[in-house]
Amino acid sequence: MSDMQQFDLTGRVAIVIGGTGVLCGEMARGLCSAGATAVLVGRDAAKAKSNLERIAAGKDNSGGGGAAFEACDATSKDAIQSLLDRVIDRFGRADILINGAGVNAATPFLDIAEDEWDRILAVNVKSVVFACQVFGRHWLDSGKPGSIINLGSASGVTPLSRVFTYSASKAAVHNLTKNLAREWADPDPGKCIRVNTLVPGFIPAEQNKKVLTPERVGQIMGHTPMARFGTPDELVGATLLLASDAGRFITGAELVVDGGFNAMTI
Repeated sequence: MSDMQQFDLTGRVAIVIGGTGVLCGEMARGLCSAGATAVLVGRDAAKAKSNLERIAAGKDNSGGGGAAFEACDATSKDAIQSLLDRVIDRFGRADILINGAGVNAATPFLDIAEDEWDRILAVNVKSVVFACQVFGRHWLDSGKPGSIINLGSASGVTPLSRVFTYSASKAAVHNLTKNLAREWADPDPGKCIRVNTLVPGFIPAEQNKKVLTPERVGQIMGHTPMARFGTPDELVGATLLLASDAGRFITGAELVVDGGFNAMTI
């Protein structure tokens, strides 16, 4: 196998929870460009439409895999099990899982209501736990390998101000990822379940646009050596590395894509 062939995902099926959104939708497009079939998972089929159309246009122009939508409430373990069953029935396999559902809020700490705390933890943490349980059990029982990519955050590495609940939830995802990487590692690549965290820096998307005030933007740019926001397509290279055979010795990693934000102090 040549170096570039290691990134080939032809014939593999990727389940992208959160794939109806901006960041995970672009990650799904990148997986399809490498030959995978991507299942975009979310609550709203209408929201998936633009991502499905972009993937279809890329397939028409340059080949690659296709994409489909599956509805699922990722905070329900039963719903995720049903999702896996439908994917296996429809495509015959599941190889890659991306956990990218996420919500955010900038509520001052003393004003965080219990229902807001519960909602953010449910979407950002519980969905990851349930998906890892369901898909991990499937791969362990079948003796097949898998690659799980959990979406982390710069705030999961070093807490950010103003997003207290989000920071706590992402720190939990980072910790869970490392624990599962240790638990499911195997010397046989044909049985190993790799679990990694992809850590986006500041890439404007639905959950963070509302907290990006001019003051906040100035603070971010002053702390980012590249002095710009990232773009969703800049997550594709890291996604392909973690999903493919090119990353077969990578597990438990926090792959940071942030323009140097995490390397900066003052």
